[in-house]
Amino acid sequence: MPVNVLLLSASRVGDTPYLQHAVELIKPLCVAGQKWLFIPYAGVGMSYSDYLEKVRLGLANLPISISSIDEYGDPKQAIKDADGIFVGGGNTFQLINELYRYDLINLIKQQVSEGKPYVGWSAGSNIAGLSIRTTNDMPIIEPPSFTAIGLVPFQINPHYSNYQAPGHNGETRAQRLYEFTQVDPLTPIIAIQEGTALKLAGDKLTLVGNKLGYLFQGEQQEVPIEPNTDLSHYLFT
Repeated sequence: MPVNVLLLSASRVGDTPYLQHAVELIKPLCVAGQKWLFIPYAGVGMSYSDYLEKVRLGLANLPISISSIDEYGDPKQAIKDADGIFVGGGNTFQLINELYRYDLINLIKQQVSEGKPYVGWSAGSNIAGLSIRTTNDMPIIEPPSFTAIGLVPFQINPHYSNYQAPGHNGETRAQRLYEFTQVDPLTPIIAIQEGTALKLAGDKLTLVGNKLGYLFQGEQQEVPIEPNTDLSHYLFT
């Protein structure tokens, strides 16, 4: 079965309701009556049950049911039994630490490779790349490894913006990503703005949305990527 992966930059665009902009992108991956599994491990400062209800409300127009992985005694079996996987945003370090704790990294990759759809946003998109080394999040916990699921063979930077507040002297996002490319010049980073997503369908990778994406790799810095650009060649880097 073809691989179906949707990696959203964020759960919102501007002041729009939670996940509203994503519904039409997710809908083609759903079949009426399917049971999808939500992984809330990135959520810090809210209960998993509250996070689940937030996702259910945001995706209420989809013809599917959504349960949370923490409702099951066996997280691995829950993933195997699900028709699709949602992974929410929050803190990427906390998320990947929990995935390692329950030994879910390789299982998720295997299930997605066999055709189970995967939809992530923010931290849930970060972990779909090669590693979490280009996350924007603070390392509030030390995971066993920064190595991520590797659904795509490059780095991802969600919520991309190179805005610098007047009078602020810290590095911009582009400067931070440049630092990565200096220690790892071969690995591409695809930075995606809020409201956009990377869509992997079979062996075709596309930037979807109405805003530019940006490539960082070696001496290629903040190279614009037009919406709807075919990025499939990055699957074979």
